[in-house]
Amino acid sequence: MFSLLYGLFCFFALSCRQLARCQADDGKRYICRAIPVSGDASCPVTLLPELSTGAQEEELRNTVMQLRETILQQKETISNQLGTINELTTKLSLCASASDDGKYDSGGSWTKDNQNTMGDVPRDPNDSIDSLGKTMQGLKDRLENLEQQQMRANSSGASFPSELRDLLQRRLGDLEKQLLRKVSNLEQEKSMLSNATAAYRMKTESTLNALVERISELEKGGGDFKSPEQFKLSLPQRTNYLYGRITKSLPEMYAFTLCMWVKSSASPGIGTPFSYGVPGQANEIVLIEWGNNPIELLINDKVAQLPLSVRDGRWHHVCIAWTTRDGQWEAYQDGERLGSGDNLAAWHPIKPGGVIILGQEQDVVGGRFDAGQAFVGELSQVNIWDRVLKPVEIQTMANCTAYVPGNVISWLANDVEVFGRGAFKRPLEMCQERLPNA
Repeated sequence: MFSLLYGLFCFFALSCRQLARCQADDGKRYICRAIPVSGDASCPVTLLPELSTGAQEEELRNTVMQLRETILQQKETISNQLGTINELTTKLSLCASASDDGKYDSGGSWTKDNQNTMGDVPRDPNDSIDSLGKTMQGLKDRLENLEQQQMRANSSGASFPSELRDLLQRRLGDLEKQLLRKVSNLEQEKSMLSNATAAYRMKTESTLNALVERISELEKGGGDFKSPEQFKLSLPQRTNYLYGRITKSLPEMYAFTLCMWVKSSASPGIGTPFSYGVPGQANEIVLIEWGNNPIELLINDKVAQLPLSVRDGRWHHVCIAWTTRDGQWEAYQDGERLGSGDNLAAWHPIKPGGVIILGQEQDVVGGRFDAGQAFVGELSQVNIWDRVLKPVEIQTMANCTAYVPGNVISWLANDVEVFGRGAFKRPLEMCQERLPNA
């Protein structure tokens, strides 16, 4: 029995060997697979695709190149992100150092020693808030760019280091808190400055209003003047913009008397205390002393020299009388007649409707003043009559016995306008204090 089994096995082995030797090599590769006992032995077997040696090398080369490009992209992304982190770290350090070093004064305002925490924050609170807002927006944009780069890196198979991402987020959070505190401080400072500015503006307006009211009272002859004529015009500098103007004008006159109190120590010459100009003749009536010349009286641009001297810094009462008949004139100083003459614009009537200026000589009616001819000193009680006063009338005014206002121009505070910064109307001394022997 055993011999029979051994014989069958040998026969089967020889038959298989002969069959394998007779089967040709077709270039295919086969896979041996274990099949369960209950499985179907006739199921199809999947064959591997035919691959040549050149195709395998090309596929491996492409895979290596893709991996190399991915690595380079990851390296560039990490380098950019590290540079951004270093820049943000530097700015955060500046913010921290500035917040430690910055000091506010007792009023809560930012002092000059404070440093700009971001290097580009202006000094003005409004500009600072706008600049900080732009900086915040820029940082948010950069964070969004980093997130987009992270998404692209993830899609390409790269992974962003979690440690760098966490560090960046912490740094940005700290920087945002710093900026928010800075914006809050600047808003508080802006509010305080706005309140202080409003209070200062109200105080300034109140002071200016009080000053304007005071000036108006002085110009109108306020309470400091004991009577409307008890004031003086002060012109302390030789300029072409300090002067006074009498609002009334003169009628046509064939005679007049001009009286005034004068105080000056200017040299050389006191200037022009009085001028009257009309259209076509700016020197209708002028009283002037300029340079080393004596005091002159001009009528219709005709000149007469007067023997008067008032440059000693004391008050002097001066009167000039003139009549068109033969052009006769008289000059009084402190109640005494010191000179007289004739043939000064004889038979010429004084023209009406002109402008009276105190302290300047008119080259045109009401203007074009020359600083070299300006009056320097004080004037008071400038009165004009349309007649020649008697010597006794002039003496009573000069020695303070009586005050006689002019019937054409009388010295009133409401009729005298003051021009130029530095010119004033002030209370006048008592008449006895103005006397030469006082």
